[in-house]
Amino acid sequence: MTENEARAWAAARFDSAAMDRLERLAAIVAAESERQNLVARSTLDAIWSRHIVDSLQLVALGPEGKWIDVGTGAGFPGLAVAAVEPDRPMVLVEPRRLRADYLADAAKRLGLTNVSVLATKIESVRDKATVISARAVSRIGPLLSSAAQCANNGTVWLLPNGRNADDEVAEARLTWHGVFHVEQSITNPESAIVIARGVRRR
Repeated sequence: MTENEARAWAAARFDSAAMDRLERLAAIVAAESERQNLVARSTLDAIWSRHIVDSLQLVALGPEGKWIDVGTGAGFPGLAVAAVEPDRPMVLVEPRRLRADYLADAAKRLGLTNVSVLATKIESVRDKATVISARAVSRIGPLLSSAAQCANNGTVWLLPNGRNADDEVAEARLTWHGVFHVEQSITNPESAIVIARGVRRR
């Protein structure tokens, strides 16, 4: 997916106010990347395809309700999703203080009153969520273990993954019951999204 294709994909699905927030988010990430290593510098020229739309493809997969994003980092997917769904409660969990401060400032600059930032590890969070996402945080099994207290039987887990998605799901099934589905990413044919429901420990 090219940058023009990514922008067109987003513009076809979200209103002009959301697109304006996404444009500002892209600028905020680029500027902050001069101060701290938010994303690989080589991906900044492809921020719409590599990060923004890669995040936004999760929106259609997540039911309504509170969303917890684990290890938000630069703001993906949590801040991008919040930018197009400003009425959805979004909790960004980021243990690195410098990045947590950046996320709180970015949400404020974007006017996103639906966002709260927790500068802690997910293991210490007790909020319950309808959706839990994590992008490039850890392998699926350990992630389920660390965030299980935030889920119930109806929680949908949205976990962008790489080419090893099927292997990670097979590994997770050794410890976890649930319905696991692997869907190909629209932005990269070598990437996938693991969608899990009804997750509970064996």
